Amino acid sequence: MKRLIKNGYVISPETDINRPADILIDGGRIAAVGYGIEDKEAEIIDAGGKYVFPGFIDMHCKICDPGHESIEDIETASMSAARGGFTTIVCIPDTEPAVDNKTVVEYIIRKGKEHSCVNLLPYGSMTVGCRGERASEMGEMIRAGAVGIADGDLTVENADLMRNIFIYSKMFDSPVITHCEDRGLSGKGVMNEGRVSTALGLKGMPWEAEDVIVARNIVLAESTGARLHIAHVSTAGAVRQIRDAKKRGVKITCETCPHYFTLTEEAAMNYNTYAKVIPPLRTKSDTEAIIEGICDGTIDAIASGHSPTRIEFKQREFDVAAYGISAFETAFSLSYTALVKSGKISMRQLAEKMSKNPAEILRFKNKGEIKAGMDADIVIMETDNEYVIEPSKFYSKAKFTPAKGMKVFGSAVHCIAGGNSVF
Repeated sequence: MKRLIKNGYVISPETDINRPADILIDGGRIAAVGYGIEDKEAEIIDAGGKYVFPGFIDMHCKICDPGHESIEDIETASMSAARGGFTTIVCIPDTEPAVDNKTVVEYIIRKGKEHSCVNLLPYGSMTVGCRGERASEMGEMIRAGAVGIADGDLTVENADLMRNIFIYSKMFDSPVITHCEDRGLSGKGVMNEGRVSTALGLKGMPWEAEDVIVARNIVLAESTGARLHIAHVSTAGAVRQIRDAKKRGVKITCETCPHYFTLTEEAAMNYNTYAKVIPPLRTKSDTEAIIEGICDGTIDAIASGHSPTRIEFKQREFDVAAYGISAFETAFSLSYTALVKSGKISMRQLAEKMSKNPAEILRFKNKGEIKAGMDADIVIMETDNEYVIEPSKFYSKAKFTPAKGMKVFGSAVHCIAGGNSVF
């Protein structure tokens, strides 16, 4: 089926962002991008002067399938993602069972094709069971369709094992996606260590817990020549180390999430468990450093960090409440409002952080840009609409966010994945 998107400000290397352009879709691919395109066989989609982005690619999200489908399943996760403008989502492997063998990889890919309205792909776990004790059969998982290796929101503590994982990953030119947290330092902490944790009488997680493992992984990636990707950067020190490593030529990329540059530890005041996330929300100086890293290119990508849980698991005492955040449907609005609306980066730069750069890091050759021959993954965004975030309206089963009540701009009005209208 042919579709023709007209009258949109298309963020593409083939068009002027200040001039309305057209996109012709034929089947699952983009057939043409330009001005004055006509095709009598095509269904017309009038973008109405709104911005047309390449579909967003989420490099870090949790689906809870297999194991905890009652919290979030592939269908609800994909619907939530589509509403947020994500046409490709890559799920982390610390599920039950963990994505640590080709059978589970094949299961997720197959179930994604059957039940997901967007492209859904898995990472394979770098260790058996995501336990950080023994390397998994990474090669088999990559050949089965895993797009990278990771241990989800866990850290491989053993440096010798991590070094061997880096060496092995080079055989497949696979990015190694790492969560950086020294559990010896973070211990039983439940939020950032600082003024707020002291005021609330809660055990804190110091910034050093992230920075120490970032430093270690950079050293190992530099010595082995492997491709390192740091997930959900949350500290100023991590930004500084990554910036310096890039200057030295280390093969390193990284991502952050909107809650790490729009919220601080103050969101946890009054024991607000909706602000309990991993890594924890940090200080104002950390958020400023992360924004600086986004602006200067140190931080390559913005991921949602979607990590759902049951709302009753959040509505407990802070010490025992679950970590997690529902983030698919707020990622663009928070990013656009904080970064583009404020004049810190351009619309095109935001598209690079949410589409082009993730595609390049994960070697998605046909995604990330709007141009002829690419996959027809496209989202039309309304950017002039101010509204208040209300999680009760989320498509996700996880109807909570620490951003509740925030005034933002930006929401999807039409999402196309693989040439199919999915929202």
